[in-house]
Amino acid sequence: MQYRFGDKVKVLPALILVCVLMFPAFALAGHGDAKPVKKGIMLAAFGSSMPETQVAFDSIEKAVKKAFPGVPVRWSYSSAIIRNILAKEGRAVDSPVTAMAKMMDEGFTHVAVQSLHTIPGEEYFGIVKTVEAFEGMPKGMSKVTVGKPLLYSDDDMQRTVKAIIANIPKDRKAEDAVVLMGHGTHHGANIYYPGSQYYFSQADPKIFVGTVEGAPTLDAVKELLAKSKVKKVYLMPYMSVAGDHARNDMAGPESDSWKSELTKDGYKCVSVLKGTAEFPQVVDIWVDHLKVAFKHLGDH
Repeated sequence: MQYRFGDKVKVLPALILVCVLMFPAFALAGHGDAKPVKKGIMLAAFGSSMPETQVAFDSIEKAVKKAFPGVPVRWSYSSAIIRNILAKEGRAVDSPVTAMAKMMDEGFTHVAVQSLHTIPGEEYFGIVKTVEAFEGMPKGMSKVTVGKPLLYSDDDMQRTVKAIIANIPKDRKAEDAVVLMGHGTHHGANIYYPGSQYYFSQADPKIFVGTVEGAPTLDAVKELLAKSKVKKVYLMPYMSVAGDHARNDMAGPESDSWKSELTKDGYKCVSVLKGTAEFPQVVDIWVDHLKVAFKHLGDH
């Protein structure tokens, strides 16, 4: 596999880089007038090296620019592995710390950072620690806020469930099952996946949530499928983009992919290679979180 979402944000090295990049600002602190207010937005995703996933990121940027006309938007990927792959292909994307340093250098005083992660896990909190370090620096940013990830509140869960159900292929029949592949994590935020199962079960008893690296596992999903006595299964990623996990671990030809394993168990499988960021109703949730973060920037 090319990469995993377990790639950690290295906060300490990031802060050291901030100090190096911002040394001139520290040296000039106290000289000159205060900078005028300049607001901006940074979108922070884990990232993907697959060109097919760009449509998801494009849909997010389009929605953000529509909601915040005239406000500059910047991007960052938290995965160093993905950034290195893209750099070798001539498609460089900044890390969160580099993107913030550049925005500071451009004179931004107020920045709202929107996490494009699904759950408030390790990646999310790593970004929070990194970007909040920029607030209050001499000659730097006066205010930095961070929007919540997709799943955070009860309302988020209910809206996400409705959004995903609305985007299940129309040819799916009531007797067919839908299996959602989430990433999963060893972080405590993994609880959002079994929590999601509860919400989906209330709306549709034949929708099941599994994860690649956490719980519920594929084996747990298999038990639920057996009890439901279904014959056909729609496989969909419960991730913002249909990247490596979706195309290989979920729908790939390898014998250990979810599609292969469920096919061996006798199910007819249909793979849907669309990430949640391709669903307008899901993007709306991220945008609403960004609106809250942007409002909290204030003007001072």
